[in-house]
Amino acid sequence: MEKTPKTGDIPADEFRRFGHEAVEMIAGYLEGIEERPVLSQLEPGWLAEGLPGSAPEAGEGMAEIFADVEKYILPGVTNWNHPNFHGLFATSASSVGVFGEMMAAAFDMKAMLWRTAPASTELEDVTLNWLREMLGLPGEFEGIIYDTASVSTMHALAAARERAGFDVREEGMSGRADLPLLRVYCSEHVHSSIDKGCITLGLGIRSLRKIECNDRFEMRADKLAEAMEEDITAGFRPICVIPTIGTTSTSSVDPVGEIAEICRKHGVWMHVDAAYAGPAALMKEKRELFDGWEKADSIVVNPHKWLFTPFDLSVLYCRDMSQLKRAFSLVPEYLRTDDAEGVKNGMDYGIQLGRRFRSLKLWMVMRYFGRDGLEARIREHCRLANVFAGLVEESENFELMAPVPFALVCFRAKGSDALNEQIMSEINASGEAFLSHTKLNGKFVIRLSVGSIRVEVRHIRKVWSILSEKAARASAG
Repeated sequence: MEKTPKTGDIPADEFRRFGHEAVEMIAGYLEGIEERPVLSQLEPGWLAEGLPGSAPEAGEGMAEIFADVEKYILPGVTNWNHPNFHGLFATSASSVGVFGEMMAAAFDMKAMLWRTAPASTELEDVTLNWLREMLGLPGEFEGIIYDTASVSTMHALAAARERAGFDVREEGMSGRADLPLLRVYCSEHVHSSIDKGCITLGLGIRSLRKIECNDRFEMRADKLAEAMEEDITAGFRPICVIPTIGTTSTSSVDPVGEIAEICRKHGVWMHVDAAYAGPAALMKEKRELFDGWEKADSIVVNPHKWLFTPFDLSVLYCRDMSQLKRAFSLVPEYLRTDDAEGVKNGMDYGIQLGRRFRSLKLWMVMRYFGRDGLEARIREHCRLANVFAGLVEESENFELMAPVPFALVCFRAKGSDALNEQIMSEINASGEAFLSHTKLNGKFVIRLSVGSIRVEVRHIRKVWSILSEKAARASAG
């Protein structure tokens, strides 16, 4: 006789039992993470070949599912939480943040309206006000949470376009003879999300003008001023300048204060990209690197990069949030409510309708570690980066390629690009560490980023030992 499938959720007693097992699995994973390779050692297609081609007809037990997580999923994980993950911008999720992620998933609120998610809506404001104060930003800045800096910056660009006054919201951009080329400016070392934001918003790559940098890889304010004057003379309309504090390739700092004055002169929106380096403003000794960001119209900071908060959580601060609301607010009849005046509805400030309860994990991280604990960890990362930079400077075989204002070191072995690429590729393939690269002044440059909550000086010395060994072997060969 055919069985009727059960309905409803997993029984509460099973949830408790397997919930404990899940926490044990996660704790064991984090405790033993150094025994795992940083990069997955699998070949493409391994996981897909190992799993069935179709979903099961009948439900399976959690014990079987957990076993397959161990067998199939963990071998395919690139371990971003590994203390020797030094590529891109090293990030890591604290265990406290994992708790926040678990609880947010259980509550499963969609924070489109205050009514649909009061705790999420209000905790977001509370948490972002706490963060704003920690970073030393003025009280007029109000925050909103998105998923990534790419999306935060795209929304800032949309607000800048709206403020420029061409009524793009209603009239669009296509088929208009009255719309000049709208210009966006950034340095030649800007993150690729700026290009994608221009593509997505219909501005096009043609609208983006990249400004020459100095020998420290910082945008030249004089060249920006010249470019804007040229464009205005040509009949173009500058709408936004995007200086960066902590550029992707080198973590360089653009002269934000000088750029702010140029923007003020021409009435142009200034959006500061501090996605990576923003949390470093917690340290008083680094505050001078942030001079001028208080003059911005908008700023992006990513707690999922350097505040030990699980991915994803990006914060956009706006001096005048009404500009963002004017660009995006749209309330269909089925979402109209009779809530009191002054209620903030997250859906009014972006393209998303439903929004996750992201602030919970950041709130828990900030409470558990406190300002002092967060600051101490970020300061230690900067110290460790300088330890590594010192080893590079003392070496006869390696050279520094950029200043180290935060916790990123750009360096290379003295020799050919092929030698440097070989060294980096061998280290990454070994699984002992993960490094990334960039091109500076036409040369292949290796990047070491320090950012794991679990990193110690022994991990930095381990990478240096491996690098020195591989460089010596490659040179001898």
